Amino acid sequence: MTDIAIIGAGMAGASLAGSLSGAARVTIFEAESQPGYHATGRSAAFWSESYGGPLIQPLTRASAPFLAGNGFLKARGAIHLADAAGRFRLDALRAEFPGVPLDLLDRAALEAAIPGLRPGWDHGLAEPTCADIDVAGLHAFYLAKARANGVRLVVDAGLVGAVCEGGRWRIETEAGFHESDILVDAAGAWADDVAMRCGERPLGIAPYRRTIAQLRVDPPAPADLPLIIDADANFYFKPESGGRLWLSPQDETLSAPCDCAPEEIDIAMAVDRLQRVVDWRVEAVERKWAGLRSFAPDRLPVYGFSDSGKGFFWFAGQGGFGIQTAPAAAELGAALLLGGAPELDPAPYSALRFA
Repeated sequence: MTDIAIIGAGMAGASLAGSLSGAARVTIFEAESQPGYHATGRSAAFWSESYGGPLIQPLTRASAPFLAGNGFLKARGAIHLADAAGRFRLDALRAEFPGVPLDLLDRAALEAAIPGLRPGWDHGLAEPTCADIDVAGLHAFYLAKARANGVRLVVDAGLVGAVCEGGRWRIETEAGFHESDILVDAAGAWADDVAMRCGERPLGIAPYRRTIAQLRVDPPAPADLPLIIDADANFYFKPESGGRLWLSPQDETLSAPCDCAPEEIDIAMAVDRLQRVVDWRVEAVERKWAGLRSFAPDRLPVYGFSDSGKGFFWFAGQGGFGIQTAPAAAELGAALLLGGAPELDPAPYSALRFA
């Protein structure tokens, strides 16, 4: 028996459990044998205030002191890159994020920052505050904090179903039966499926596949290369150790919740787009993977109790920004669960907006 049962031990569930630990009896149920196997373990691992839209920025900014103060951020910087046709998107980005440092770059500055830049890519915005995130370290930190404060983690415990009777949830998992006052849906791509297994109305949280490849390139990618983001959202790439490059075509393909794999066409498309930007030779695709990024219909996260009155709490729909917003989102979720006063306005993320 527990006060709060959390379904899912990825970054969402782990960070929420860590923030709740010590204030309530918490149990996390994870379907896999290893927490963070799906989206958390496949993140592109960067923190950017301009990512996700203006209503995500407060969560991102509020997370920065914790991430930086605990050594989970490493300076990287980013460049939003455009050709003549995409130049207007840079202006739109600056207008959308007036509080984020976004500095115009001319062709000479772009050539200095991106060796081998091909002609035509003449416009850019520097986002100097962009940083790499130690995703594995952050996830491990929250799990360790949760365990140290008495949180129980049950793996190989996929949800079979749950029924709320007499104000308590009776939860059946592949690891047995459990009871809890509150049930938290932090199941990522499986969030709607979990809701339906609990007799709750799904919200239309849909998973989309995103592909990343690690390339060996010639010349090797400079270690100090910023994250390069296409203003038209057709690619991004960043350096990795040993002169390697992480590259994504920024694909967003609707998918069923699953252990997804990259499609060869997406890898080929990413490489083609890279070679249209820089004159580097791609020597090998050394690794490739894909993860699912899950969005609610309005592309904002869903934090809060459902309208069923049964103690079902949504903590899902975090798209591709769940890592960079994890500290602030977890504090917000914990405050809502414990009846505290959240520092951030919870209204934009409330599950009741879908009532």
